[in-house]
Amino acid sequence: MKNKLLLQDMKAVPFLLPFFIVYMIFTIFPVIKGLEMSFYDWSLIGKLDFVGLENFTVMFSDPFFWRSLWNTTLFVILTTPTMMLLALGLALLANLNTKLQTFFRGAYFLPSILSVAVISFLAIFMLQPYNGFVNTILHSIGIEAEPFWLADKYLAWITIVVVTLWWTVGTNMILFLVALQDIPESLYEASEIDGATRWQQFWYITLPQLKPISKVILLLQVLASFKVFAQIMLITGGGPGGATRPLIQYIYESGFTQNNLGYAAAMSFALFFILLILSIIQLRPQRSEES
Repeated sequence: MKNKLLLQDMKAVPFLLPFFIVYMIFTIFPVIKGLEMSFYDWSLIGKLDFVGLENFTVMFSDPFFWRSLWNTTLFVILTTPTMMLLALGLALLANLNTKLQTFFRGAYFLPSILSVAVISFLAIFMLQPYNGFVNTILHSIGIEAEPFWLADKYLAWITIVVVTLWWTVGTNMILFLVALQDIPESLYEASEIDGATRWQQFWYITLPQLKPISKVILLLQVLASFKVFAQIMLITGGGPGGATRPLIQYIYESGFTQNNLGYAAAMSFALFFILLILSIIQLRPQRSEES
């Protein structure tokens, strides 16, 4: 019996082998090579000099590393809960049985198909200090101030958060919408017979049914937010004065601007372990509930 099962399992090997080879070459090997690089002092044109844990020691005493890590963490704190609430609210609106249902779904999801270069250009164009669309709107409603949205660190953070929410909320909205449509209608019908209000239906039926997908979205959103780079790089360049520079931008600048690839690899693995720990923390309660 065991030999028969083993033979059946071996039949899957030819189908899995091509993916396994590609995965090893383009994922596992670069990870191992990156770990090796973190133990060397290496520029793009110089030879490798083994320095052991020196890159990690420098990293822990580097104020720019900690500031960039804090900027990334701040971005996660600002965007993750806001994204969850906004995506849920839009999903509830898109799930309403109205004539505009198709329009709502398309309008909310449409920004998600745009590239980061497009949304960054739109943000810069609309936020120009003198003749930008946003300041023009402020003038039209009687506000004479002309804020420099990308020159002030607080306004720059508001810009980055709003642009990111507008750009990516559609994907999370779709996930919530699919979960809403999977809730049995019989639960709502039974609650109406029992005299439940709309709020009670939402609190005691909708939210508990959305709990599994909420955990998935939370995990994906935290991981995606910690890897933020492109929109900040294109909109603010990490400024003003490094106030919005995320960790991945600092890794990029260390590796490809300062040609310190070993130090960049060490910071990359620090970020990897941060994401690994966060993933374990979020997945552990879910496994406990399933068991």
